[in-house]
Amino acid sequence: MTIYGYARVSTDGQSLASQDAQLHAAGCAKVYAEKISGARSDRPELAKVIRRLGEGDVLVVTRLDRLARSTRDLLNIIDAIAKAGAGFKSLADAWADTTTPHGRLMLTVLGGLAEFERHLITARTAAGRTRAKANGVKFGRPATLTPHQRREAIQRLRDGATQADLARTYGVSQSTISRLEPRPFPLGDVAGASA
Repeated sequence: MTIYGYARVSTDGQSLASQDAQLHAAGCAKVYAEKISGARSDRPELAKVIRRLGEGDVLVVTRLDRLARSTRDLLNIIDAIAKAGAGFKSLADAWADTTTPHGRLMLTVLGGLAEFERHLITARTAAGRTRAKANGVKFGRPATLTPHQRREAIQRLRDGATQADLARTYGVSQSTISRLEPRPFPLGDVAGASA
């Protein structure tokens, strides 16, 4: 079992010395440190220490905000640590310690709350879209051709105009014109179309 530390500051003007001293005092054999924003997901030293973790190892940070900027980010990182068979511990946040049953329980509850929050956001978004549609709001990109232009372009296609010429005339892409072409009915719909 090896104890690794991870230290991070956001700018070059800040010092890693305090975190480094705390992590070594907590028994870390090696401290991975970097000066990079916590908002960035591509933190090379963090990725390196997570790859290095093995069964029974522990990753230690001085405070949770040194590791993650959001609950979702924290849970993803702790999940990666757990998949390596390692534990996690924050010196300033006693509840965030997966090496103890109490800490594992707290992080499980936190994960459940984050999942519940995601579900609520999804439900609210869907309800908002439904209300907006009922009020006549149109989603998606606006049509590039007016209804009159579409009818006119379809008639010109039937009269033999090429898609490329029509695209230039209306100032749209050829694929826009190709989507206007009337498509033949599938065989099963012929009877329904004539009824």
